[in-house]
Amino acid sequence: MSLKKDLYLVYGAHPLIELLKAKKRKLYSLYTTKEEPKLFKKVQPLLHPSCTVHHVTKDELTRRAGSDDHQGLVGYATAPLEIRKKPFLPEIHPLLVMLDGIHDARNIGAIIRSAYCTGADGIVITQKNSGPLNAAALKASAGLAERATIYEKSTAAAAVHELKQAGYQIYLAALGGTSINKVHFTLPAVIVIGNEGQGISPEILQSGTRIMLPQRTADISYNASVAAGILLFTVAQQSGKLT
Repeated sequence: MSLKKDLYLVYGAHPLIELLKAKKRKLYSLYTTKEEPKLFKKVQPLLHPSCTVHHVTKDELTRRAGSDDHQGLVGYATAPLEIRKKPFLPEIHPLLVMLDGIHDARNIGAIIRSAYCTGADGIVITQKNSGPLNAAALKASAGLAERATIYEKSTAAAAVHELKQAGYQIYLAALGGTSINKVHFTLPAVIVIGNEGQGISPEILQSGTRIMLPQRTADISYNASVAAGILLFTVAQQSGKLT
């Protein structure tokens, strides 16, 4: 089956449900198995009449998704995930998380999910040295990327410069930083999460306050998305965003 150009892959029940509920972009077509999965019953009532449903084999779904983690549901949207064009404002978006060189789609999605759940007001990503906001990232976010407010800047250095100029406190998650048990976080704040292997980019490492999570020994480290979740929860709790 041929597809029209400029369609964007979305797979999994929660990403599709959140896309349809958010109504920021339209679902052009949906592919599922001939024996419809139970989760299809949650998606079907949300479908617009213009969305065509195709029944194919499970192998065909896996081929289209590029993954077997599709839960029997693969869709194509008519527009990419919405990206904010204007910079964040401290008085409106006091708590942000910035992804500095995160490449793994599952980590990107998981950080977006944690950001939304902890009440963060926005997410900053970069065009350079960053993984894409693709279908795998949407799946890892449990669809919450559709609800999140995401802003993109060219580089980590450009993003940090802009954020500091706006009045944000920059907190960089890095080994050797001050334990979060000893840090009183001040809003407006940006929590910067570095690359899975190398950590924070050298060009921004001196641009704010280095913080770290306590851990058993110095030769280990938390997964990037796990660290982001713990840090965001801590800041949100301190600042009264979570009650």
